Amino acid sequence: MPSRRPGPAGRPVRRVRSSAAGGTLSGRRALVTGAGVGIGLATARALGEAGASVVLHYNSHGEEARAAVAELRTAGRGADAIQADLSSARAVEGLVDRALEALGGLDILVNNAGVTVSQMVERTPVETFDWLYALNVRAMFVTIQRALPALRASGHAAVVNMSSTHGVAGFPGHAAYAATKGAIIALSRELAVELADRSVRVNVIAPGIIEVPRYFDIPGYNRELGDKMVPIGRVGLPEDVAAAVVFLASDAASFITGQTLLVDGGASAQMALRWERRDISGE
Repeated sequence: MPSRRPGPAGRPVRRVRSSAAGGTLSGRRALVTGAGVGIGLATARALGEAGASVVLHYNSHGEEARAAVAELRTAGRGADAIQADLSSARAVEGLVDRALEALGGLDILVNNAGVTVSQMVERTPVETFDWLYALNVRAMFVTIQRALPALRASGHAAVVNMSSTHGVAGFPGHAAYAATKGAIIALSRELAVELADRSVRVNVIAPGIIEVPRYFDIPGYNRELGDKMVPIGRVGLPEDVAAAVVFLASDAASFITGQTLLVDGGASAQMALRWERRDISGE
């Protein structure tokens, strides 16, 4: 039960005791989309390690998802893997229904699935824009919509939607992609307000340069280059984002909703101006 102590002018202040002490998620049930690789895979593992039962959605990385399921089950966690092509709204609904059947309810929804396209605006076909929007935004909307009755029934539900620093700052060649990531932030902010009185929290994580497998397909990319691009001095890893998801999903974040957390090693805090230290310090 919540405890109370006197507040300003004698008003009681509600203090919530976390049923997930230390940010653990024992007994919670989670669905992670796009959990076959990268951030989604690390997130599913982290949620399981924190005590949650997890359904890992994947589209084309089934082997990796099933391997993670085996690991989690060996550790005594409930885990399942479900394949679905999220470009189909009906398939999205089917995924949620199957996840709810496997879990028996839902407390945590992590909408991580998405695709990236790097094209200058004048070279981006409308069909590409529509495809990006269907996968990055519409699938997220339908997932939340379908899962909402179960999330309301949870009593302590947390939705974490994955955006990107592209949703808050510009970078050439990402007009269509950035539009979807900005839409995710706007959608999440609206839902946080709309669902606040139903005990459903909605937050966003906007990762920066996070070294996922596809990075090594980029011509010229290597770890040293990634480290130089981030103020904190190292490229981000999927586990860095996963740790933030576990926090936002836990009762340790019970008073946090409608927020966008940038997990980017300080990249978004740095002015993107060309300068040298000696210009201002004389060094």
